[in-house]
This record gives sequence, C-alpha cells and structure tokens, in this order.
Amino acid sequence: MSHILIVEDEAIIRTALRKLLERHRYKVSEAGSVREALSKYRLNTVDLIISDLRLPGAPGTDLLKPAGDIPVLIMTSYASLRSAVDSMRMGAADYIAKPFDHDEMITTIRRVIGKAEQSRIQAPAEKESTGSIAGMIGNSRIMRELYGRIHKVAPTDATVLVHGETGTGKELVARAIHEESHRVGKPLISVNCAAIPETLIESELFGYEKGAFTGAQSAREGLVAAADGGTLFLDEIGELPLEAQARLLRVIQEGEVRPIGAIESRKVNVRLVAATHRNLRQLAAERKFREDLYYRINVVQMTLAPLRERGRDILALAEHLLEKFCKKIERPLLRLSPEAIQAVTTYAWPGNVRELENAIQRAVILTDSSSEEIDHKILDIDLDLVPVEEARSSTRPRSLHTDPREDLSLEDYFARFVIEHQDTMSETELAKKLGVSRKCLWERRQKLGIPRKRTRRSTVAEA
Repeated sequence: MSHILIVEDEAIIRTALRKLLERHRYKVSEAGSVREALSKYRLNTVDLIISDLRLPGAPGTDLLKPAGDIPVLIMTSYASLRSAVDSMRMGAADYIAKPFDHDEMITTIRRVIGKAEQSRIQAPAEKESTGSIAGMIGNSRIMRELYGRIHKVAPTDATVLVHGETGTGKELVARAIHEESHRVGKPLISVNCAAIPETLIESELFGYEKGAFTGAQSAREGLVAAADGGTLFLDEIGELPLEAQARLLRVIQEGEVRPIGAIESRKVNVRLVAATHRNLRQLAAERKFREDLYYRINVVQMTLAPLRERGRDILALAEHLLEKFCKKIERPLLRLSPEAIQAVTTYAWPGNVRELENAIQRAVILTDSSSEEIDHKILDIDLDLVPVEEARSSTRPRSLHTDPREDLSLEDYFARFVIEHQDTMSETELAKKLGVSRKCLWERRQKLGIPRKRTRRSTVAEA
C-alpha cells in the first residue's frame, strides 16, 4: 500500500482528497503547511507528496529539496502557465490544477508513483554503469540506458553501429566511445561518407600511390591509415559505394589496408564506429549495401532516440544551449519564458539537437539587447522559433485517452482542460480558470486547433 502525504491548508480540500485516496486503498497522512510537514513527518518514508503551491509561510515547492527522490505533485487553484513551468523546472514530478477531476488525479498519482518505483528498481543496476558523459546532455531513461551501453562497450575493441536520425548526436557517441577506450591517446578520425564525392571516397579513405591515376603526382596516406591505433568513425556509412565497401571489409577482416595502385598491403589497428540513419538490413536485401559488411559492422548496436522522444531532456538541452550562446556572443544570461518553453517542448524537432541548437542561437542573436535591464530580460521565442506550419501541426492536442504512463506537456494540460470544460463554462470562466485573458484563450484555441463550440447557452447570451 503506497503512502501519500497531503500538504494543503484548506481543510475541506484536504479532507476530500484524503477520502478519495483512501477509497483507492492509499495510506494517507496530512499537513496544513510546509513547516508542519517537515516537523511532523519524515519525508523519505512516504511514496508521494501532494502539495498545494500556495501555502501559509512557504510555498509547496519548498518541499522539493528536502523530499529528495520522493516525487512531489504540485496542485494549485492559480492555474497559470508560469506557476506550472516554474514548479516543474524546480523538480516537481507533475502539476495539476484545482478544481481537479477525481479520475485525472488518481491517474496522475498512479503514473507518478509507478515511474518513481521503476526508477528505484533501476537505480542500483544503473548507479555504476550510467554515469553522465562529458558533452552529452540528458538524464531521461533513454539517455541513461545509452550511457550504460557506452560505458560497457568503450573499453573493448568491438565494432559499433550507431543508428539515429540526422542531428541526434551520433558523432558525440563515437567520441565518447573513443575517449573511454584504451585508444584515447590515439587519433579519432571522423569521416562523413555522404559529404565526399563517390569518385574520391576510395582515395580519401585508403590512400593511393604515386601515378595510381591521373593527377596522383605523389603518394598520399588514407584516413584509415591515419587512424592507426585509434578510432575510425564513418558517419552515414550507408552512402559508401559498393567498391569502397569491399575495401573496408578487408580492413575489418584482415586488419590491413592497400592504397590504390599499391602492390602490398599495410597492417593497421583500427577500431571502427559506424553510423547511419538508414536501414542497412533493408539496403542489403536490395543489394545496395554489402551483406557481408553489414554483418561485420553489426556487432554492437546503439540507437539514438530522436529529440521529440526525450521528454524533459529537451528543456535541459535548450537551457544549456541558451547559456552557451549567451556566453559566446558576450551577452548577459537570458532565460526562457513560459511561452518559449512551450514552443521548445511541444515542437517535433525533425532536425533534432542540431535544429534546436540553430533555433536557440537564432533566438539569442535576434533578441533585442537595447534594454537597460538586459540582466533581467526574458528570452521569449515562442513559435517564432520554428516554422509556423510545422509548429501548429506538432502542437495539436493528443487524444484524451493517452497512455497514463506518458508525460503530458503543458499544451496537453491546456487542451484537455478546455475540451473537458468548454461545454459547462463560458469563455470568460475558462480564461479565468486558466489564468489567461480571453484574447490569449482565443489565440491558443487557434494554435492548438480547438474550435469554440457554440452551445445553446452561449447562443442565448449573445442574442
């Protein structure tokens, strides 16, 4: 039986919530303030803390630090976007607006407790193997699993095949593998196979002898030989011509490379990391990629998740990049506004981290710096950050029957509240509950594709 601590100063709400939780077989404790909660209970003995945001003496967010790994669910009758963003940025597990729907509250509680229990189960196994990696930002489950695999594979000489969409950071993975291996003092040679013309790729990779072809006035060492003792990273290996694939296969099988025009081969000791966004198995079936090479490089696979699947890592990345570019152009540190956070966390990012990086850099450069109070300026990029057409399609609300284990964005909260209450509330009442103006409500309806339903009530009122 899970133990939940309710911190709420209004006795009626606290009692109603306690009865609701007890009906669902939760053990419940109560407190009327942060001070009472800290003095009366040991927070590490409960499974979840549900706290009002506005409490006498100190806000509910003051429980986040002493709670440690215990999840805190923040609820508030001041359902403003800013309070939601601030709470979750400070570490709240989730956010729910009062008056809350009973089913929504129970669903949220189950999801939050379930995620916390899963994290506790995984923590001992992951503690030693999933430490963060320099240059890689993110603490989502997907990224922790990736860190763990890198730590295990890097000390070996196994060939690694990295899958991932463009811009997900495949070269960062190759660099991390190299830097955690015994080859760290040797070169890491990175080659983008798609960026070199097909007629030149073989000579670039394997080198050539003097006179091997027209224009070869002197011998040249190839990039494979240059990586001797170190790591060779072949990005977009699916674009490698079939002739070059045959030469690469010999490097992997025999550990030797023969330059174009040479009679003898040269021994090389190279660790290969390959990357692609294409399905190599399918290409092999279509005879566009050598099947024997595919099986040679497919020793250890790593898959990089697209940015849209990395949850709160998106916000962490955005804030890291914001700080980076502010320093780069010597501008006082800016911060993301709630609207900017919405834009960042709800856009699909087809270009992944690379697109996010470009968008943040563009926003920093174009932000007005003429204000005398630039030190306190908020960076408001909103949907100017991304193409409007794509942003609109990517921010449409998901179905209300979303898997309860999935994280809901602030856009989802807004959309769900409007859809669930628009039949019983006027536009003025909806706007007041959401803490926005009627104009803002109308604009967000347009952006999210939620048309206003013309009920009999509104028709009569407007007549």
